[in-house]
Amino acid sequence: MQRVSVVGNSGSGKTTVAAELARLIGAPHLELDSVFHQPGWVPLPEPEFQARVADFIAAPCWVVDGNYSAVRDLVWSRADTVVWLDLPRWQVMRQVVRRTISRAARRAELWNGNVEPWSNFLHLDPEQSILAWAWTRHRVYRDRFLRAMIDPGHAQLRFIRLTTLDEVQAFLAAAGRPQEGAADQPG
Repeated sequence: MQRVSVVGNSGSGKTTVAAELARLIGAPHLELDSVFHQPGWVPLPEPEFQARVADFIAAPCWVVDGNYSAVRDLVWSRADTVVWLDLPRWQVMRQVVRRTISRAARRAELWNGNVEPWSNFLHLDPEQSILAWAWTRHRVYRDRFLRAMIDPGHAQLRFIRLTTLDEVQAFLAAAGRPQEGAADQPG
C-alpha cells in the first residue's frame, strides 16, 4: 500500500483516517477539499485543480482523501488501494453534526481562510449545507463505490471497504504494523 485514495461520505472520517494512514506508512497526505476550496469558498477551476492533484500524485507514495469526480480517474489511475469508509448513515450524521457544530463554534479555519458557516444548520439545500449534503449523498456514494468495486476498469485497485468504526481502527492498527516479509535493510 503505497498510493492510497480514501473515499466516503462527508463526515465519515476520510481526512482523519487519511492523515493517520499517511503518518503510519510515511507518505505525504493531500486533502482534496484544501485544494478545491479557495478563499471565500470559491472553487478552484477544474483544469488547475486537476493539475495540482496530478503534481501531488506523481510521487511514488501518497494518501489522498476526497470524492471529487473531476480528479477521481486521475487519482485512481495512479493508486494501488482505495479505502472506502462506508459507515452507516446514522454514524456519519452523528459525526458530521458534531464536527460542524465544533468547527462553527470555534470559528476554526478549514482551508484557505474559510470557516464553517452557521448556515449549514439553516439550509436544506445540499449545495448550501454540509449536513444536507451528507444526508442526501449517503446512498449516492454507496451505490457509486459498490459499482466501482466490481468495475473491471478498476481491476488494478485493491478496495478496502470499512463499515464500522471498529473496522477502521483495526485497519489503521494493521497499517501501523511492519509488513510480513519486510526486513530492515542495513544502512
